[in-house]
Amino acid sequence: MVEITWLGHGTSKFRLESGEVIVVDPWTDGNPAYPKEHEFDRVDYILITHGHFDHIHDVIPLAKQFQPQIIAIFETTKWLESKGVQKLSGMNKGGTQAAGPVKVTMTHAVHSCGILDGDQIIYGGEACGYVLRLPDNRAIYYAGDTNVFSDMALIQELYGPELAFLPIGDFFTMSPHEAAVACRLLKAKRIVPMHFGTFPALVGQPDQLAAKIKGSQTEVWTLTPGKPVQW
Repeated sequence: MVEITWLGHGTSKFRLESGEVIVVDPWTDGNPAYPKEHEFDRVDYILITHGHFDHIHDVIPLAKQFQPQIIAIFETTKWLESKGVQKLSGMNKGGTQAAGPVKVTMTHAVHSCGILDGDQIIYGGEACGYVLRLPDNRAIYYAGDTNVFSDMALIQELYGPELAFLPIGDFFTMSPHEAAVACRLLKAKRIVPMHFGTFPALVGQPDQLAAKIKGSQTEVWTLTPGKPVQW
């Protein structure tokens, strides 16, 4: 069993049965979708899908507070190192490493990865996603920001995720139209929609995705920011 808390936009928290906490793409300060009553009490690992501000904004303060191990694509970890962050574990697509009892595999994503540093855009490597293999052997696919891509079928073949987190907001990522195809390729039992509604441009909604995949084997699991669920 894992406790999952979606914290709005692209940020999620996974609390393992062992007590360890994995946070993906932390953006809390200034995130209009972040539940203000939420407070981190523990962070053991941070996974970063790419370097855009709405996915990396609070990595540095959380690193200072909790000293977690931070997993990201190699170039992003080098930028974080230049900012004084420690316990970095840079990797690349196809690789797997341990985050406590969870095996983390970096996957492809179709998106950009420029890091805003003052008035400059710094190259941050490529955007990615992750597959989290839990101790009970179930797998979670966390897509990050991406459009649908045909190799999602390979993610299904290689890792067989039963739960997937997909962006659906449109404009900066895929919309429900493309996400419906992603659902067909991934064949996951449940899809958690994310990266929607935070800004006016992110118009995609979970009910639109649900309508497009009605009758399929996949269920849309809409979470409430800050409300933990068990999976």
